[in-house]
Amino acid sequence: MKSNVIFWLRLSYWVGAIIDLLACLTMVFPALFAINNRLADFAPGLEYRYAMGMGAPLMFAWTILLLWADRKPLERKGILPITLLVIIGEAVNEIVGVQNGFIPAGVIIVIGVLQVLLFGFFSFSYLNAGKVQTT
Repeated sequence: MKSNVIFWLRLSYWVGAIIDLLACLTMVFPALFAINNRLADFAPGLEYRYAMGMGAPLMFAWTILLLWADRKPLERKGILPITLLVIIGEAVNEIVGVQNGFIPAGVIIVIGVLQVLLFGFFSFSYLNAGKVQTT
């Protein structure tokens, strides 16, 4: 049972780390952001580049944090509910982006489905780990 719980925790950490690294790359390279969000003629200004320059190191650090959690999966399971806050914050930001006409709604639907799946997956892994630690 414990090995099964650790498997799900470790898979959660790695999936999260990979997705965060991909997000970091779209922040560092505006062309990737444009392709990912289907933005034709995207020409980011200084403000956009500055804001992404602030966010990219945080996203990269979160990638490292998830890999760090993988080293002691049960002991560091608390990283997952904190990661849920990141997912919620990203979802709210994307909704605002659609409302302001910056991002096409069709793009956000796909991302939103991924976020719902990640939210459920991370929640399952965290709650599943809690059952093992209490028995």
